[in-house]
This record gives sequence, C-alpha cells and structure tokens, in this order.
Amino acid sequence: MTVLEEVHAAHEATFREVGGRRVVDTYGRPERTHRAVRNVVGVCEFGYGVLVVTGADRVEYVDNAVSNRVPDADGQGCYALLLDPQGRVETDMYVYNAGERLLVFTPPQEATALAEEWQEKTFIQDVDVRVATDDFATFGVHGPKATEKIASVLHQAASPEAPLSFNRGELGDVGVSVIRTDNLAGEESYDVVCAAEDAEPVFDTLVNRGLNAVPFGYRTWETLTMEAGSPLFDTEIEGHVPNELGLRNALDFDKGCYVGQEVVSRIENRGHPPSRLVGLAVDELPDAGAAVFAGDEHVGEVTRATNSPMREAPIAMAAVDWDLPDAALTVRVDGEGVEATRTDLPFVEGSAVSARLPSYE
Repeated sequence: MTVLEEVHAAHEATFREVGGRRVVDTYGRPERTHRAVRNVVGVCEFGYGVLVVTGADRVEYVDNAVSNRVPDADGQGCYALLLDPQGRVETDMYVYNAGERLLVFTPPQEATALAEEWQEKTFIQDVDVRVATDDFATFGVHGPKATEKIASVLHQAASPEAPLSFNRGELGDVGVSVIRTDNLAGEESYDVVCAAEDAEPVFDTLVNRGLNAVPFGYRTWETLTMEAGSPLFDTEIEGHVPNELGLRNALDFDKGCYVGQEVVSRIENRGHPPSRLVGLAVDELPDAGAAVFAGDEHVGEVTRATNSPMREAPIAMAAVDWDLPDAALTVRVDGEGVEATRTDLPFVEGSAVSARLPSYE
C-alpha cells in the first residue's frame, strides 16, 4: 500500500488498487490538478515494486536477462524489458546501478515473481535477489518547473542532467536519490527515492518547500501519460512484442542474446512489425478493447481512452494493423460506430518528449 495513507487522506485523497497496491486515485478536481502539473509542477507517490540485486556477478546476470544494456557505472540506469521466448513482454523495469547493488523498479505486481525467477536461475553465479518494495518510497516530480522545484529543495548535490541518471543528496535532513527520469508525462521529470521511514518529511518538502507543487494521483498520471503518447505496462505493453509498441528506448540491438531477442531482431530486420500504436481523436469516449474499423474492415482495438483536460475532448490510443486501408476510421461505442481521426502522438506537447513515444523505423 501507499507509505503515507494518513498523510494523503489529510489532503482529501481517494484511493484505489494498482497492481495489487493501494495508491492515491485523486485528491479531487483531477482536471484542475492536471492543468496545474502541465503549467507548473506536481508530485505523485508511485507504487513501484523494488528488487535489490547484489553479488559480484549482479550486472552481468541482469544484463543477460533483459533487452537493454545494464550500465556498469554507479549513478546510471536504463529502461529494459523481460521477454518470453516469443518476444512478448513479461514485465518492464528500470535498472539502476547503485554501486554495490542494483535497484530494479518494476510494476508492483511483478516484483515477487521476478525475484523468485531470477534467484532460481543464478546457479553458480554470485548473485542475490530480494524484494525490497517496503524499504523504499518513490515520489515523481513532473511539470515544466520540475527542475526548478528540485533545485529549490535539493542540497549536497545538483539535479541530474542525463536521462535515467541519479545523484545522491539531501532534502532537509533526509538522504535521497534524485533520478532524472524519461518524461512519461511529456514534462520535465524526476523520481525522488528515500527510505520508507523518511517518506513523510520528503513528501512535505516536495509539496510545500521551495517552489510549491500540487500533489496528484494516478488518475491525473494516466491522463498526463495519455496526452504524452506514453505506452504503460498494464494497458499497452504487457504481452506485446516491443517492436509493435515502438519502444526503441528499451532495446539495444547490438547487445548479446537474451530470451526473446531472436524474435525482436527478426521483426526489426524485415522492415516493420504487423501492428503499431496510433493516436485517435474520437467524438465519444470508447472503452478499452473497443474495436477499430476502417470502413467495414476490423483493423485493431483501443488500448485505453480518456477525456483530455488540455484538448477538452476524448482521445484514445489503439493498436492497429500496420497497413491501414485508405478508409474512414470508426470506433465502436455502445455498439455503434463513432468517427475517429488518426492523430500524431503526442496529443499534447509539453516541456519534454516522452522517451516511450512510439518510434518506428
């Protein structure tokens, strides 16, 4: 569950389950909060699962398991995927080299199974994997003033500049690691990681000290990432081949073999995948899974949809056939065809571009 339920409740938060973890849904007025994040800066507590990987062979072991190159330098990280033999995503993750250990951030529901799988496969390698989800709290800081916000409260360190790099410093008297993240909301972004017992003063500092920041929950996070064109694990990524998602930031095509690598490389070498993610402007809000048609031909499905606060209209992401027929698009809403217009991603341009913005070559 959230580390700070009573604190969030004092801010009039409502809660929901995400990946089996209780998180803040909204603090009320989510559209107003959304605009505040887009215009200035906001703070959200994220419910990651966390693994700690130690041992002399930790970097080599994790690097051999995932789709991207795991950095061997302290203070550096990567976004990576764990694939099955068919090249489909079992989980995504962020892997950070923290000196004598790797910190692996996963969707909360994936951490335990991943730790068990990796620990069972270490054989004679010097690797130890444990679940440490309850040891840490993580707060995302997003918005065009996010860098200014971090600079106003971080001591003993500068704000990290390179994506997925981190610096160690202090917020007040509390030690933290500040990660420059990959702009999934389409804005400047950081994660602030601290020990779980230090979460309350860190959250208070981020919201109330220096440049003030609005607290926001997962409902706002989902509308922000949707406007930014960022695929998310639960709605777009899980179970799909990464080529279809345009997740080039998660793939190192020059690294050695890993499970699923042959499938990914084969699709890459033949020119394009069979399907791709696109943005749709729609007249009415469809449900996830709604069928997309080009004329009378079924060409895909909606992965998720929302009412965009910035566009003041419904928007959707859909997985559709690569070669769409030259015909008007419609989406099924309550059994009826509703007009849909393919729209370039991102739907809204913010202060930064999401590293997960689908890219096809």
